[in-house]
Amino acid sequence: MKHLYNHSLEELTEYFQTINQKPFRAKQVFKWLYTKMAFDFDDMSDLSKDLREQLKQECVIDTCLISEKQVSKDGTIKYLFKLADGSLIESVLMIHDYGRSLCVTSQVGCNMQCRFCASGLLKKQRNLTAGEMVNQIMAVMKDTNQRVSHVVVMGTGEPFDNYDEVMKFVRIINHPQGLAIGARHITISTCGLVPKIEQYSHEGIQTNLAISLHAPNDEIRDQLMPINKVYPMDQLRQAVKDYIKETNRRVTFEYIMLKDVNDTLVYARQLAHYMKGLNAYVNLIPYNSVDENGYQPSLHDTVEEFKSELLRLGINVTVRKEHGQDIDGACGQLRAKRSGVK
Repeated sequence: MKHLYNHSLEELTEYFQTINQKPFRAKQVFKWLYTKMAFDFDDMSDLSKDLREQLKQECVIDTCLISEKQVSKDGTIKYLFKLADGSLIESVLMIHDYGRSLCVTSQVGCNMQCRFCASGLLKKQRNLTAGEMVNQIMAVMKDTNQRVSHVVVMGTGEPFDNYDEVMKFVRIINHPQGLAIGARHITISTCGLVPKIEQYSHEGIQTNLAISLHAPNDEIRDQLMPINKVYPMDQLRQAVKDYIKETNRRVTFEYIMLKDVNDTLVYARQLAHYMKGLNAYVNLIPYNSVDENGYQPSLHDTVEEFKSELLRLGINVTVRKEHGQDIDGACGQLRAKRSGVK
């Protein structure tokens, strides 16, 4: 069965040609999928009955079943989806003053083993297809009857470990005849796969890049993020510098504030030194505790002092608004619980 969300307009056009249909039929279906948000072939009223019946036999639209939904008092919604093969994945919808942002998962499980992250509690089972990533957006819009305006690929998994499907996903949701989500409203986060950052710099699409840094030096980052032993911070910095030069795009460094681990003023100064000369800013992230990992969030005053020190040293910095603190908001938390991880 063809999962229609897994196909670009060009691929749909090729498929319709193989079944002796005119190319414009693909545009009709693409419009039904994304502009009119049809989840049933019978709703595609400008297609012949015979064509609709053929599509029912050969294609499928929605393969994400909402297995569980948690709604926070701040409006954040955590979705646990069950896929066609029984795999469980998560998405998180966050409400901002600038729109509705969906955090999308790119893999079933994760092999990066970041010590503070719930995603790594369950090892990677497989990559998601582009269609399964698109389907997360469509399922949320169907459930809420509201448009998703921003997408962050920051859910379970390392997006650049599933590079080709993530790039295909971005192009499908960015397509002007599809969801038409602006490239600058799409952010991809990586823990630091240097060769893929280099490849990404040549994609020619104006999406945003976020680097999960979370440490001011190699010693701490080695402890928190095993990927640093493969691509240490100097290599990562050079890749980011080259990316900025190639794309003229500003980069975000994500920095989770962990109590007594990476949150002293000395570390703020080390971080500022690392970022000096880069067109980048720091997004300080209050930690959403994961019981299994033992880390605790930095105190509010500590976060503010860290922020002030970065500002004093000329580094642009924001503090991420906390979302979903009263639910299993962190990536992988709900899936891990439902999968029996203790």
